Amino acid sequence: MSDIIQLLPDHVANQIAAGEVVQRPASIVKELLENAIDADASKIELIVRDAGKNLIQVVDDGKGMSETDARMSFERHATSKIRGTDDIFKIVTKGFRGEALASIAAVSQVELRTKQKNAAVGTNIYIEGGVFQFQDPVQTADGSNFLVKNLFYNVPARRKFLKNNNVEFRHVIDEFQRVALAHENLEFSLFHDDEPVFRLRKGSQMQRIVDIFGRKLQPQLIPIKEDIIWCKLHGFVAKPEGAKKTRGEQFLFVNGRFFKSPYFNKAVQEAFEGLLLPGYVPTFFLFLELDPEKIDVNIHPQKTEVKFEDEHLIFALIRSTIKRSLGIYNVAPSLDFEKDPQLDQIMHAPSPSKGNSVSIKMPEIVVDRDYNPFLQEKEVKQAEIQNLAEMYHQNIAAEPSKINLFEDEDFDEDLMRLPNGYWLFNKGDMTLMLDLGRMHRLVVSENAKPSKQGTISSHSLLFSLEYHMNEVEKNKYRSIKKYLPELGFDMKIAHENVLRIDAVPEGLKETQVMKFLEDLFEILEYKTEEEFLQYYQTQWNKMQSKSRFDFIYKKDAEQLIKDFTALGFPEFLPNGKRCFYEIPFNDFKNKF
Repeated sequence: MSDIIQLLPDHVANQIAAGEVVQRPASIVKELLENAIDADASKIELIVRDAGKNLIQVVDDGKGMSETDARMSFERHATSKIRGTDDIFKIVTKGFRGEALASIAAVSQVELRTKQKNAAVGTNIYIEGGVFQFQDPVQTADGSNFLVKNLFYNVPARRKFLKNNNVEFRHVIDEFQRVALAHENLEFSLFHDDEPVFRLRKGSQMQRIVDIFGRKLQPQLIPIKEDIIWCKLHGFVAKPEGAKKTRGEQFLFVNGRFFKSPYFNKAVQEAFEGLLLPGYVPTFFLFLELDPEKIDVNIHPQKTEVKFEDEHLIFALIRSTIKRSLGIYNVAPSLDFEKDPQLDQIMHAPSPSKGNSVSIKMPEIVVDRDYNPFLQEKEVKQAEIQNLAEMYHQNIAAEPSKINLFEDEDFDEDLMRLPNGYWLFNKGDMTLMLDLGRMHRLVVSENAKPSKQGTISSHSLLFSLEYHMNEVEKNKYRSIKKYLPELGFDMKIAHENVLRIDAVPEGLKETQVMKFLEDLFEILEYKTEEEFLQYYQTQWNKMQSKSRFDFIYKKDAEQLIKDFTALGFPEFLPNGKRCFYEIPFNDFKNKF
């Protein structure tokens, strides 16, 4: 029997290894940006085309590489960062395993131009599909210039699994932001299809956050700082009004490295306990600094997970530091802010052992002596029904409201509102109990659909509104702007990141516009263009819909019922929930 086990060729092994390191264009962006930082660059420029599918270029002014190092850098497991296993547990650089460049070159066409600062000339290397093509001397600027072209050109099965450009570029922005946030002392630029997206200057952490996420976030940021012997914690959290329903602006860093940790996210969430609405997550930018030997970053191919030696202590540190800062900035009450006067008297009273006593008023207990726990459920229901009937007849006698709901039938219906927000009206031998909130939701949904001409009517604003976008929102706006005219919006970028709104759809109040746009940009996270209209409709319905408790005037209820009748008086919403119930008169009679 012949032998069947053999060694894989290097280029095939590299393609397989690339599956762990290179998942999408953003993976390459992360590796190349981190390499530039490790090269002591002070200025880094990222250029992408087609969301990185056709070109990812990173230009830095770092140390550059010699001719030999440039060639060796594309070999698997060739690294300048570690020499033995002990070095893995005291990593201070971004990269260290020597896998990234070999993996990138295996699934793309890579060109590198690099030059050391003291060298007369640099070197130019070209590798295609993991196969070395040539290396020549070249005149080039100090530092390194990596060009990665045609990602997965030789692995078409993997290329077809890439998402559309909007989704892939959103991931590129994510990686760019993570690196730029951790290094506010460096200059970063990002260009997409020759359009500038970010130009980040050197500055403070606050400046870097504002430059990335927009100036509207600045007033919401609360500084976080704690310095103990074994760990430093600093950064910012946003006030509760800066919380969002979708995760996105939650950043954790350790020793300048971004990492993900649901456990530490929970610590932040607990610090905001009682301050956030259900389903909302706080915005935060937290930076940890501790001994590299206390962490292990070598547990994930993308190095986005970190193992901590004292994670329980760090959890407590994060939670307590944020709670204290929230108290200092009057976002949450601190223990010393308000004291009960009686408690203060007890705390400062002389010791009882010395014969002194403090007069303490005991709390009074109020008991409802008329409460009967043995009242039968049937008696309770009968009492409720009798009260309902009395209120109904009193309402009819006091304020009759005659409306003809069905023009082809000769009816007069009586309409009344119940204390629980539902409405009753008679039709023939039936009483209908209406949920006006659900009825309104259906009317709004139908009215928001485009007309036969394919557009929704709009109204011009007397004074234009201005919405200040951050770069992420600006990118989202560009991806959806072709839909906006048919949805009733007239808006455009006036200057820099300012969106000027001149007209909005009928039914959208001026006071709702800013919140509507903010929510719209938020829910577009990682969504494709094709999904936009569906999410837009959902957000529009939420903005326009009212609950049944919002209808307290008969004239509003009457108009809604007329609008609902024009739809055919449907009994159910598309999700299957009822808009009304029918109650035969005989059911009332049988209750007495």
